[in-house]
Amino acid sequence: MRMMMRIQMDTERASKGIADGSLPRGMERMMEALHPEAAYFSLLDGNRTAFIVFDMTDSWQLPPTLEPLFSELNAKIDVSPAMNVDDLKKGLSALSS
Repeated sequence: MRMMMRIQMDTERASKGIADGSLPRGMERMMEALHPEAAYFSLLDGNRTAFIVFDMTDSWQLPPTLEPLFSELNAKIDVSPAMNVDDLKKGLSALSS
């Protein structure tokens, strides 16, 4: 199932992770594990924020992906199902059947 994850990083911990190299290494490990469809990095509410779209084949994938973000970055994380335009069309057409 396609999922969208929003990661808001604690500024102090993220800055430390940039300085010591752990943040880019951690992001690289996460990208290798999730093979995201898309990954965007921006600011939200004044915090460094990542938006990652990935296919979650099973719920067991969440703990090993999320725990380093919690413990190393004191991150606030939201994960929710997401649809692309084709998925939305399919879902809406099922309503009219």
